[in-house]
Amino acid sequence: MSGEANLALIERLMERYNAGDADGYAALFTEDGCEAVYRGDVLRAGRDGVRAGNAKTFADFPDNRAEVKTRYTMGDYVVLHEEVFRGGDVAPFEVVSIYSFRDGLVERVEFVQ
Repeated sequence: MSGEANLALIERLMERYNAGDADGYAALFTEDGCEAVYRGDVLRAGRDGVRAGNAKTFADFPDNRAEVKTRYTMGDYVVLHEEVFRGGDVAPFEVVSIYSFRDGLVERVEFVQ
């Protein structure tokens, strides 16, 4: 996929995230895709793990949303700088997300926080 196609996929992914749509979000991952800590442990393994983990987050924080501050491509990667708002009395936090792709879907995202 081209950098533009990868960015378009991530735009759709962020729309699903901000809508609290765990199913729609997870559908944009490969079957064995994952969310992980940068160069570290996998937080949510497989499409089902991504779905379940995000469904819990969306249930725990119904006002959850992420505002993308900066986005760019670097080769086959997309990098986002985000500010995440959970709502209530939880302070917003910043994260850098690094996405890699396979077969037109997200294969892995690593979070730097």
